[in-house]
Amino acid sequence: MIRSMTAYASAESAGPSGTLTCELRTVNHRYLEISPRLPDDLRSFEGALRERIATRLSRGKVDVTVRLRAENGSVDGLRVNGGMLARLSELALDLEQRFPRMSIDFTELLRFPGVLQQPEADTDALQAALMDVLDRALDVLADTRGREGAKLGEILRERLDGIDRIVGDVRGWLPEIRAALRARLETRLADVRQPVEPGRLEQELVLQITRIDVDEELDRLATHIAEARRVLALKEPIGRRLDFLMQEFNREANTLGSKSVDSRTTNAAVELKVLIEQMREQVQNIE
Repeated sequence: MIRSMTAYASAESAGPSGTLTCELRTVNHRYLEISPRLPDDLRSFEGALRERIATRLSRGKVDVTVRLRAENGSVDGLRVNGGMLARLSELALDLEQRFPRMSIDFTELLRFPGVLQQPEADTDALQAALMDVLDRALDVLADTRGREGAKLGEILRERLDGIDRIVGDVRGWLPEIRAALRARLETRLADVRQPVEPGRLEQELVLQITRIDVDEELDRLATHIAEARRVLALKEPIGRRLDFLMQEFNREANTLGSKSVDSRTTNAAVELKVLIEQMREQVQNIE
């Protein structure tokens, strides 16, 4: 399956410790680079999170943002001891009658030991909840990357068809180009006033045809087209293979252009390079 490296996904899960939200943003990158942002309560699970992502993704820059929203009645995971706060309030009212000038600040009451309680976290349950919401976000991400990858695959196949047509056109022009080359050589030799050695025309013709021979380049382009189509059908990450193939395509197009002695093959080489560059740009986004 062709998968794009550019996508966004999110998932949310509610549990005893609060509501977990996981957001994933991925863009193209040569390797897999994971940048997690976790709340303090979840930092100890960063290694497990990285390992889980690495089992699902092979390339791309991945920004992971996890948020933990505490339950109602708590502040950042803290719980208020209502009974103790009520008792302190009674004491404050009693002291206020005795000492009218005394001022009691609410925040001072919160600092009293036992008023704010930090519930003990079940680390196993918290890690399981984190992995669950991460897996669901990764599932959504995989679907998104798959849909985008399918569109990229259609674009690449269209470009391959265009390259295939150009290769076929150039093959069809070669006999005519060689015949024209022979005619030009005959004209040049006819203009030479000195006697021409027997077989000179054939020697010159063989030399010139050897210099402009592009059969091997066309054969290699056909081979690259077949290989690219095969790779596009694989059920594994294919970005690196396609990136290498784009270099090979470009090399043959450059050689074809350098050997050209006809405007048609020159234009064909330019069109090839345009199609190959369009493919290369798309390949940069494929995992």
